[in-house]
Amino acid sequence: MYIAIVPNRSSPPAVLLREGYREGGKAKNRTLANLSSLSMDQVEALRAVLRGEKLVPAADLFEVSSSRHHGHVEAVRVAMRRLGLEQVLASRPSRDRDLVCAMIAARIVTPHAKLATTRWWQSTTLPADLGVAEATEDDLYEAMDWLLDRQAGIEKKLAARHLKEGGLVFYDLSSSYFEGTSCPLARLGYNRDRKRGKLQVNYGLVTAPGGCPVAVSVFDENTGDSSTLPTQINKLKGAFKIEKLVLVGDRGMISQKAIDQDLKALAGLAWITALKSGQIRSLIEAGSIQMGLFDERNLFELTHPDFPGQRLIACRNVELQKLREHKRRSLIAATAAELERVRDMVERGSLRGSDKIGVRVGKVINKYKVQKHFALDIGEQSFAFHPLIDAIAAEAALDGVYVIRTSLSATEMSADQTVRSYKALADVERAFLSLKTIELKVRPIHHRLEGRVRSHIFLCMLAYYVEWHMREAWRPLMFTDQDQQAKQTRDPVAPAKRSAAALAKVAARTLDDGTPVHCFLTLLTELGTIVRNTCHAPGTTRSGPTFEVVTTANPTQARALELLKTIAV
Repeated sequence: MYIAIVPNRSSPPAVLLREGYREGGKAKNRTLANLSSLSMDQVEALRAVLRGEKLVPAADLFEVSSSRHHGHVEAVRVAMRRLGLEQVLASRPSRDRDLVCAMIAARIVTPHAKLATTRWWQSTTLPADLGVAEATEDDLYEAMDWLLDRQAGIEKKLAARHLKEGGLVFYDLSSSYFEGTSCPLARLGYNRDRKRGKLQVNYGLVTAPGGCPVAVSVFDENTGDSSTLPTQINKLKGAFKIEKLVLVGDRGMISQKAIDQDLKALAGLAWITALKSGQIRSLIEAGSIQMGLFDERNLFELTHPDFPGQRLIACRNVELQKLREHKRRSLIAATAAELERVRDMVERGSLRGSDKIGVRVGKVINKYKVQKHFALDIGEQSFAFHPLIDAIAAEAALDGVYVIRTSLSATEMSADQTVRSYKALADVERAFLSLKTIELKVRPIHHRLEGRVRSHIFLCMLAYYVEWHMREAWRPLMFTDQDQQAKQTRDPVAPAKRSAAALAKVAARTLDDGTPVHCFLTLLTELGTIVRNTCHAPGTTRSGPTFEVVTTANPTQARALELLKTIAV
């Protein structure tokens, strides 16, 4: 007997069980059964039986003694190898280097506190592959101290790799909160994390164009944005040996005071920033910015004696104007409705006393943050209010209008490219978002020693450095837009629009091959289903001979791992 597979035109082939026989001296065959409903694995098993092979259950051949998650770890390690991260950390192998690499990989895959990390990674192949399986929490802390001692040298290598002479450098400041009160760096201040009463620390991030992180500096909370600039400029021009650069920072970072005190006297340093709303209002009221010009185009250049040696580029985003107008109208209407209820309570006599009325009004005003748009009159038994129409109109005149300022001449950078460069600060904001939220979880900070806090934040920056390159390589598999060149030619003022291919990908939620589109975390999770099984022969002890079997990657996993091999520096 044998199995024959017979082609069936456009239909699936027929799988038939046949036997040969002789009749009248002629060789013939006949069909005994139609096996077309069986899977090919079953068909191959029957063929093996017909060949006389002995089939035994898989469990009789080997047992799986352990299974550890492997795919996501392998993905991160491929990216780290492509980036030469080990050589960036230290040219010579050492246990400290292995521990830092392991902590960076663990921070990307599943961020935990240091003690939890030594527990979690035992369920993966990470500690075995990097030789850190026996590492304790104290070992990780010692490796963090080693990393901090090498921070300056590591940042020099990254700057040499990603920052160009005369190129753009982006800088911004953020903060993260502490659990505890004993760290000398921790201070109370403006809380960007909306955690009232928490001590926090500031840190400034330097990135190359596109948001690739290069360096990070940690400051206590009492340090203002612009006062951190001298440190960064000294690092860029001194430690990194960059003679000419264009520094891009927001209006709070590169203020008029910072320009006068820190930037003007430095040769080879140009900058791009924006005017504050009060400065824009002054220009409009003085007629220097003629709003009628926006009827013809959405940006134009001007100069003003208050800003000598600078180019001003006035822009108006119509969509942003509509959004802000709608938001203000909604907040004012909601506040007025609640103030009406307070006034009714006062008129009914259920609310008396200027102190009690003031407290009740304060709750309403603080709820929507539009107190500046109302005039309030609070008495012992009376309360009145009315909107400040002129103030509202004055603010509305600025809706959608912003002014970019720069020390660069028109021959050095066009107006369009200057606006695009300033708006590219959004890449630094995305870096902070990734650092602070569910991906890398730089916060809350649990460390107590100043050096450990600095090392923790630097470690998180290195993790984002690897993640940033993984995201770039994985653009074809994720919701992100692959057409990055369009950013250099599209309208710099109008709202950014995704390419048609990206919109189609988002709408369908599947790629051209029918596989699902991923975000970064779900793609890592998908890779995490690849496991490494440790097997041994039945009846033998686990200390005996073993072999390993890794899950075969599905098409999505295989493509993700292959794309990481395109990372280049």
